Amino acid sequence: MEGGQILVQSEQNLIPGAQTLVIGQEFADVDTCRRAIKDMAIALHYELRVVKSDRSRFIAKCSKEGCPWRVHIAKCPGVPTFTVRTLHGEHKCEGVLNLHHQQATVGWVARSVEARLRDNPQIKPKEILQDIREQHGVAVSYMQAWRGKERSMAAVNGTLEDGYRLLPAYCIGPGNAFQRLFVSFRASIYGFLNGCRPLLEIDKADLKGKYLGTLLCVSAIDADHMMFPLAFGIVDSESDDNWNWFISELRKMLGVNTDKMPVLTILSERKRQVVEAVGSNFPTAFHGFCLRYVSENFRDEFKNTKLLNLFWSAVYALTASEFDAKVNEMMQVQDVMPWLQRFPPNLWAVSYFQGIRYGHFSLGITEILYNLSLDCHELPIVQTIEHIRHQLTCWFAERQNLAQSYNSVLVPSAEKLISEAIHDSQCYQVLRANKVEFEIVSSERTNIVDTQARSCSCRRWQIYGIPCAHAAAALLSCGEDPRLYAHDCFSVMKYRETYSQPIYPIPDRSHWNNSSPGLQSAVSKADVILSPPNIRRPPGRPKMKILKIESMKRPKRIVQCGRCHLLGHSQKKCSLRS
Repeated sequence: MEGGQILVQSEQNLIPGAQTLVIGQEFADVDTCRRAIKDMAIALHYELRVVKSDRSRFIAKCSKEGCPWRVHIAKCPGVPTFTVRTLHGEHKCEGVLNLHHQQATVGWVARSVEARLRDNPQIKPKEILQDIREQHGVAVSYMQAWRGKERSMAAVNGTLEDGYRLLPAYCIGPGNAFQRLFVSFRASIYGFLNGCRPLLEIDKADLKGKYLGTLLCVSAIDADHMMFPLAFGIVDSESDDNWNWFISELRKMLGVNTDKMPVLTILSERKRQVVEAVGSNFPTAFHGFCLRYVSENFRDEFKNTKLLNLFWSAVYALTASEFDAKVNEMMQVQDVMPWLQRFPPNLWAVSYFQGIRYGHFSLGITEILYNLSLDCHELPIVQTIEHIRHQLTCWFAERQNLAQSYNSVLVPSAEKLISEAIHDSQCYQVLRANKVEFEIVSSERTNIVDTQARSCSCRRWQIYGIPCAHAAAALLSCGEDPRLYAHDCFSVMKYRETYSQPIYPIPDRSHWNNSSPGLQSAVSKADVILSPPNIRRPPGRPKMKILKIESMKRPKRIVQCGRCHLLGHSQKKCSLRS
């Protein structure tokens, strides 16, 4: 009591600002009192022995025999606060002379790490014990750090058991109406992290059922260029909040496997919600746009066939100089600079895009989502998820069998590209500069290949992940197999790893109540009734958008020979070949 007012000392400002106790000092409750005394003992490097601790008093003394330090804290009558009644505050002992401290318990570790854990949930126990040693001069064991982190995670996010109990509420919006659901199978997560290339496609499809809704999806691509759905989301509507939630759930899911996560390339349509969600959740990823969307915008803007053909030539130009040359040709037809400012080339052009697209320029996931939305638009939500699971199970089984039938180093699509590169390499002259650098000479230009860096000045090797004809010529000249220099993600071994994990079956719906009595009782006790979303389809027959798959493909390119420069054939089929 000071100046007629009660001073309640909180544990936050006791240490390190006030590392001493005074008679009359008060604490909000007994737990605050215990924690504050423990923090003070650790900060001052003295060990204490608790003599008495209950809901009405707390008595502690110095653990060293003969030291007079002692404190008696008792509950104030009629209020929850505790006050220091008796204090012998002078230590006559030398204190703790080593780094181990009796008061540095798992609970204390949990409280010490809580603030940092909120900023960095991926912090490791080893980092925790290092931080405690540096900040507090106390050594804790790895197990203490691990258990402290686990306890702190439960304090911040709730326990794992709480997570299961809260699952119904997680999908419920205002008025107990369904809002959103995120689904990903362990087999898909494992396959992406251990077998697929670091490339993801994101798209959505509108559901046409009674309560509408939107199906969101993120998909990877396997070694043989097939779509590999990674995660699905069903939301009540397409909104900024729902897109950000879906991408953030994807980040959390992949964040658990941080050690295996490479820098991603993410492809999507140019939608503001997706751009913002990807930017905030995957700030280091390279975000490129679907060329179908970009090309359609270009076509609608200019309505000129010649310009459109030049646009596609610019898209696939491998170097910046080639791209700029095509832009100059376009400028001679019409001013395209205002459009290029709205659609910067670094988001779609091969020569300027900083990530690796591995030859994927349009969204393949669009067709899958379109077909799923047609199959599922009349199904209840659980049956929709079951339909997706069944479809994935079939794909996994088919591709597992297919993978076992391959006896080559690379998957068939990559083997074909390597074979073409080896065939085309025969017309090049190879000059070896040193152990890893080669000069590849042809009639039209000279290219530099670095086998150690796995790069060629034509940039095809870096962009597609498979050795180009120049690289094949360099590798063959020194007795190397070009197949061994393709990116690992094209190997049969990685393809088998992608589909190695099972998607487990789920019992028939008639067994659900009997097989999960705990969940049934928990839900009934909580009286949770999940209603459909507060959105209903308007009267009348819904308009079904017909997806023209051919519109997803660019116009057929006219091949031009690099030797004679005539149209209609490539250099390897040229009749002037020497």
